[in-house]
Amino acid sequence: MALVPTPLIDNNGAPPPVIAEVDMGSDSTALTVRATVVQASTIFYDTPATLAKAERLISDAALYGSQLVVFPEAFIGGYPRGSNFGLTVGSRTLKGKEEFRKYHASAIDVPGPEVEHLGAMAGKYKVYLVMGVIEREGYTLYCTILFFDSQGHYLGKHRKLMPTSLERVIWGFGDGSTIPVFETPIGKIGGLICWENKMPLLRTAMYGKGIEIYCAPTADARDLWQASMTHIALEGGCFVLSANQFCRRKDYPPPPEYTFSGTDEDLSPESVVCAGGSVIISPSGTILAGPNYEGEALISADLVKLLVELPTNTTKTPETAVGFVGITITIQGFSESVLALVSNEDFGEIVRAKFDFDVVGHYSRPDVLNLIVRDHPTTPVAFTSAAAKTEGSHKSEEH
Repeated sequence: MALVPTPLIDNNGAPPPVIAEVDMGSDSTALTVRATVVQASTIFYDTPATLAKAERLISDAALYGSQLVVFPEAFIGGYPRGSNFGLTVGSRTLKGKEEFRKYHASAIDVPGPEVEHLGAMAGKYKVYLVMGVIEREGYTLYCTILFFDSQGHYLGKHRKLMPTSLERVIWGFGDGSTIPVFETPIGKIGGLICWENKMPLLRTAMYGKGIEIYCAPTADARDLWQASMTHIALEGGCFVLSANQFCRRKDYPPPPEYTFSGTDEDLSPESVVCAGGSVIISPSGTILAGPNYEGEALISADLVKLLVELPTNTTKTPETAVGFVGITITIQGFSESVLALVSNEDFGEIVRAKFDFDVVGHYSRPDVLNLIVRDHPTTPVAFTSAAAKTEGSHKSEEH
């Protein structure tokens, strides 16, 4: 990737506008929404330091005009790649239980002080924030996405419905009460985590809620992940923003404190254990930015949302307000250069994409196939009061 020496500031030293009115070449107006997916590693077992790193990354994204910032799966709390937590079928080790204790301590309560801190970041930098966390509820952990608006308000969360493979040992299962799509001024935002994006019925539920900006935090850096993200963009007629961590062995605690099961002897501190691949894809399946496999990065694209028809006597803003397209910026302050890749796209493509394929609209057959979503919370324990029942029965007898 070539570096462009011209900084993203105007002649007065100010960053470009977060939202710019743009002439789309017809009697309509549009808002430019700059979206960024963050590709960076957790500071493992150190949640305060990870929160501080998150703020630096959000600040950098905001400096270049980003209005929506999406972080990877489990960024706060960490993705325990390579660990088996001392498990084999029929056996658990004390070392593995101690590892889970430390992992549990790195998780966050929702609500809780870390959630308030994240909200404060979103409000301070005026960004919509989508953050992957490990959520702690009692002694159970969940892989969760938190959503915040640009005023710093906590909008809600999504808990991963189906952890994959050994993840099921350390993470609980979400339910239908946390599969939201939030209607915001920049679009309808929601998200699913990693391989649950491969669940056709769950994707259909998101499409049924009208999702426009589909966030897909992940831990999958394989080339095949790009095919899944492209398919979702085409299937849902939506923008797809997938954020993954870029990690080296040195980003995890050293052995014997933390062991990559079966592979640690082959890893050096510089060995890449997760190569990223963060990407932004348009509703037509066009890759707008990324995938990046080179290091920690901010990968960005301009999304332009068509709004309303303008009266013929309305003055339109010049096209130059769109900002910058197709460049690479180096941001200092990390052990490696952090790169920002920027491209340009528009929400009008959602309409164009759905012209010939609307999966929950004109291309559906609800008379033959339909989906029922149970969107109520579930609980393993429900109490009914025996005393209340007895009291009620006595009253009936008296009458």
